[in-house]
Formats: sequence, C-alpha cells, structure tokens
Amino acid sequence: MTQTTVTSRTTTTPTATTPSGLRSLHLVRVAFSLIWVALVVTTSASLVSTDKPTATASVLLVIYPLWDAVATLLERRLAGTGPMDRVGAINVALGLGTAAGMFAAAFSTIGTALLVFGVWALFSGAIQLVVAIRRRRTVGAQWPMVISGGLSVLAGGSFAAMSASPTSGLSSVAGYSAFGAFWFLVSVIALTVRGRREQR
Repeated sequence: MTQTTVTSRTTTTPTATTPSGLRSLHLVRVAFSLIWVALVVTTSASLVSTDKPTATASVLLVIYPLWDAVATLLERRLAGTGPMDRVGAINVALGLGTAAGMFAAAFSTIGTALLVFGVWALFSGAIQLVVAIRRRRTVGAQWPMVISGGLSVLAGGSFAAMSASPTSGLSSVAGYSAFGAFWFLVSVIALTVRGRREQR
C-alpha cells in the first residue's frame, strides 16, 4: 500500500502534472489490490502459518511486493515527478528484495511468508509516510496517504508478531491489501477535490 517518488523541489512543471498522474496511478493500484484480494480469498485464505504455501499462494505473495516496486517506477512516468530520488530507489530495492524473500518463503511456511510480508509492510509504510509528508506542499491532499502509511507500519509490526501463531494466515494479508485499496481510492477523491478547488 505505498507511493514513493518525491516531487523535485528544483522544477516547477511536475507540480502541475503530478495530481493527475497520481490519480491515474492510484486507480490502477486500487484495481490491482482488489483483484489480488479476490484471488487470495478464493484460492488461499484458508492457509495458516503452519501450512506450506501452495503454488498459487506463492505466486500471489511474490507478485504483491514486486508490483509495489513496479508502481514506484510507473509513478515517475505517470506523475511526471522527474528522475527517481533516493527514497524511490530504496523502495524499489525493498520491493525487489521482499519479492526474493517471498520466493524463498514459498519453500518454507505461511508463517515465514507473514514474517517477510510484515517486515516489508512496516518499512514500506514508513517510506510512504515520509513521502506523503514531504509532498504536502507540492501536491497537497496527502492526508489519506499519511494515514495509510501509518497504518501500514502498525500492520507490518502486527504481521511480524503473529507470524509465529499457528492460527494466523493469509486472510489477514488480504485484509491489509483491501484497506490499502480503500486509502488509495480516498486519495483519488481528495486529489480530485483539491484540483477542482484550484480551478475555481
């Protein structure tokens, strides 16, 4: 549930194009998350921490952080935010590293996957929180992403803690993604409202 590239302070053009690009990207992220949640619920929601991931669950777990890394790269193109900065590069590396960790977890247990997912959600949420706070002046309407980032940090810690519980499973991860989709949708609405106010 992250957005990562920070608008450059040294250029003025991206400021005008960022809101529209961010809305488009956020809508794509909403669609991806809802499809991902539906697939998890219909194929893997019954898996608990002591189970070994099925092939389908493994693919879904690898795709999620990998998509976040791709979305960070897409943000630069769609939002017109210029060259990728250090925070964006860190988030891409984090997503790719987590995808690799999920691939390794596919040969272990769901509990291991929850631990990897929890660590990723915590750090990616922290990055999202930082980016949203820095973006308030250049883009505005960032309060949904501030809330989303903060909740991701809390959820990540919770996933890491519950990974050792024999009753925890992938259904909780699906809930995390669903809430992420909700906050991205709220962000789209907030950016749209702000854009209309500025046009008046």
